[in-house]
Amino acid sequence: MTASNTILTDGFGRKHNYLRISLLEKCNLRCTYCMPADGIALSPKASLMTADEIFAIAETFVKNGVDKIRLTGGEPLLRKDFPEIVSKLSELGISLSMTTNGILVDRHIDVLKQFKVKKINLSLDTLVASKFTSITLRNKFEKVIDNLHLLLNHDFQVKVNVVLMKGFNDNEIVDFVKLTQFLPISVRFIEFMPFAGNEWDRSKMVSQQEILSLVGTQFSSEEILKLEDEKNFTSRNYKIKGFQGDFGIISSITNPFCDSCNRIRLTADGKIKNCLFSNSETDLLTAFRNGESINNLISESIQNKKKVRAGMVTMDEMDDPKKHFDNRSMIAIGG
Repeated sequence: MTASNTILTDGFGRKHNYLRISLLEKCNLRCTYCMPADGIALSPKASLMTADEIFAIAETFVKNGVDKIRLTGGEPLLRKDFPEIVSKLSELGISLSMTTNGILVDRHIDVLKQFKVKKINLSLDTLVASKFTSITLRNKFEKVIDNLHLLLNHDFQVKVNVVLMKGFNDNEIVDFVKLTQFLPISVRFIEFMPFAGNEWDRSKMVSQQEILSLVGTQFSSEEILKLEDEKNFTSRNYKIKGFQGDFGIISSITNPFCDSCNRIRLTADGKIKNCLFSNSETDLLTAFRNGESINNLISESIQNKKKVRAGMVTMDEMDDPKKHFDNRSMIAIGG
């Protein structure tokens, strides 16, 4: 099957070669922007994909053009069969990466190295231990920092994901940028996005313009270098002249990048989401367990993908909770 007629090409000509697979809905942190205060109703274990099912469904995507898979959660390293899953997926000959909160990295670093999962996105929203505890409801700051350095010492490519919330961590933007002076990391500032149960409103957001303005208070325009955007970019990247690392801005709300979107999400219970903001899902796992082909279901989902943010084009639509309250909470989608 050629790239021009693949089931992963949508009605706007976008080719989807990047699959994000959530391994489970559980997490060992309780970040307020990700998990509702009262938690979520977890899917029964029997309804979650097994390691064999994850491999088989992923293989279908790979046969149709996917060449990059990212493992997410919840916290993917909580899966007891994580080594088995990574071992199987490594057979597909694709680029394999992972998003993690970092707490369990030291337990699995040999597995990650063995199966060449060298690109790690580590979620860290603050550099202040007390604030870390207040947003995650867990006292694990030092553990995360230690494992960040462990990854770097073993030559992993590390991106640090920072979800920005006004009044909480926007005063740390410059501190995160300064971190790239001494560490070869990419800090990525992510706009706070609306999901079920996270009480989103626009006033809590820190926009791309505000981020760059704050960085500009500490560094001159000659020092702030704009880097070339990657193909199918989500992050607009910058670098401070002479620093080891760089920083980027993921502005899904104020400056979306939908035109070049190449991502598909597969939830832990085997449902495909063609957009992070979409309320609709397509159940692949039930069909797969019934011995049916899932190709037509994948094609239908991709063809139904909207041009911009699940059809929410304007900021007024983003502000309307009716547009996204039926979406899952972030922990149940996969980061």
